[in-house]
Amino acid sequence: MSKLETNQVDPASGTTLTLGTSGDTVTVPTGVGLTATDEVKSNKLSPATGTALQIGDSGDTITIPSGATIVNSGTQTGFGGTNTPAFEATQNTTMNPSDSTWTKGTYGAETYDTDGKYDNSTNYRFTPTVAGTYFIYQSAIFDAQGIDKFHSCYLGIYKNGSLYRQAYFDQYDNYLAYAKTPFLGTVVVMDDDDYVEGWLNFNIITGSNQRINTGGVFGGYRIIT
Repeated sequence: MSKLETNQVDPASGTTLTLGTSGDTVTVPTGVGLTATDEVKSNKLSPATGTALQIGDSGDTITIPSGATIVNSGTQTGFGGTNTPAFEATQNTTMNPSDSTWTKGTYGAETYDTDGKYDNSTNYRFTPTVAGTYFIYQSAIFDAQGIDKFHSCYLGIYKNGSLYRQAYFDQYDNYLAYAKTPFLGTVVVMDDDDYVEGWLNFNIITGSNQRINTGGVFGGYRIIT
């Protein structure tokens, strides 16, 4: 028999239907659609030709149920998202801030800036333009140069021009510190037009030689949620 035409194939007995036997190849020719409206079980899916395998079409939703695990031993592309926009810049010039005054850090040397969203020459601010949740961090080297009496210092991450989070170090009138490098990290939820900046505040009891040395960092990246 070279050709069999029928609208339905049912098992002769029971509820199990087998197509072919071990070693056979069952071929569905090009142009023929194969539709399954219930569960399909297989240990492996491979492309019929070439090396590309597509699951679903544009607009479809592929659901991985609770309790299932996806194991990836290859390279993922366009899956899981990326932590961008992202940037980091270092303090590349010495600053001499006024005593007990909030001053914006001049983090001018970019380590990276994935989308060109950090202004490293004028406003020293990160404006990601992509709404999301970001991790923003900052450090600075506060140096009394062994001459002035070091009292306290602050780091401040500003959002849209206002203090959002701060880190604080206080010598409590012991004045023993020569230099300190505090670190501040925080999560910031940002809209597409929000921006953040790294600010500093240095309090010296006597003298006017306080400075912010080179080497501090200001950076951030989008968190995949």
